[in-house]
Amino acid sequence: MQKHYDTEDKPKKAFLVSLSGENDELFGLAQSLGLDIVCHEKIRIREKNPKFGMGSGKAAELSQKAAELQADCIVFDWEPSPSQQRNWEEMAGIPLLDRQELIIRIFEQRANTREAELQVKLAELSYFLPRLTHKYIDLSRQRGGRYGTKGSGETKLETDRRLVEQRIRRLEKEIEEVGKQRKTQRRQRERQGLPVCAIVGYTNSGKSSLLNALTGAGVLAEDKLFVTLDAVTRRFQPAPGVPALLTDTVGFIRRLPHSLITAFRSTLEEAALADILIHILDAAEADIDSNYQTTFSVLRELGAQNIPMLTVLNKIDRFPSDEESQAALHEVKSRFPESVAVSVKNGTGLDVLKEKIALMIKELRPSE
Repeated sequence: MQKHYDTEDKPKKAFLVSLSGENDELFGLAQSLGLDIVCHEKIRIREKNPKFGMGSGKAAELSQKAAELQADCIVFDWEPSPSQQRNWEEMAGIPLLDRQELIIRIFEQRANTREAELQVKLAELSYFLPRLTHKYIDLSRQRGGRYGTKGSGETKLETDRRLVEQRIRRLEKEIEEVGKQRKTQRRQRERQGLPVCAIVGYTNSGKSSLLNALTGAGVLAEDKLFVTLDAVTRRFQPAPGVPALLTDTVGFIRRLPHSLITAFRSTLEEAALADILIHILDAAEADIDSNYQTTFSVLRELGAQNIPMLTVLNKIDRFPSDEESQAALHEVKSRFPESVAVSVKNGTGLDVLKEKIALMIKELRPSE
């Protein structure tokens, strides 16, 4: 397996590489992991060499630049094949992290509960399993052994692969047990007969802050990606006589690694089983439309796309009172005509939001 990075000792110097013309979160992801970004290179790939995923000349140029900047690692915003990853590391002489590993490492840092730790470890092992060949490819070329037996490197690789697969199965069983506990807790909540409202949205859009503002939950809320990995549920009353449960969920991101969606499925089910989805968006984010679609794509994968949803435009405090800024805010609102504009930070619009939530609950349960 590849080396794990201990970013607590001192920040590792990272040389970032992403494709020009594409919106990417690579800079924010690297910052969230605590990497020291020495350069963020945006490139166009005109020639696709199977060895490096780009022309060998361009690959050599990037490797040389990383060396000149004394980078400790190169970080790609895409997923090279395991063989390409190995070729890059041999040429550059430093580790190569791809987007998947970067996100998994962030999740690893943020995991504070037993369930989150199990889920992250499962995603990590699932990611590294096809990359075990990096370590043994040279040994496997040797013809060790007698009478047609396999080489020592290949035997070692198969042994390690079997051990990893066994550990994956054990983790899946442990997560299944934790999932049973979560289902028990969910059934207990269902017996209370309260509707469940789940907050969903792009990472760092203000989900945990909204939960805190509406319920006083005191959940950690920071200006970082993926602060919340565990679903947190609190009781609240959006209007007198209209009790409900409000659940905070894991944030979404473009191209969220499938291994993480699979590992966190039991946690993400909180959104899929909710009565109402509160989709929160950062109104000041330039990629707001893309973030909206990203959340929808994950909800579709979870089978939650048809649940009644209320769109919330958060962080309107970032639009000053000048005419130009207010015109920009009006333009954002016009793209989401049924939304509620709020500032969780200063409380603007929260009363209107609670009224909307209460109305949706009453429409779901008109006899109550």
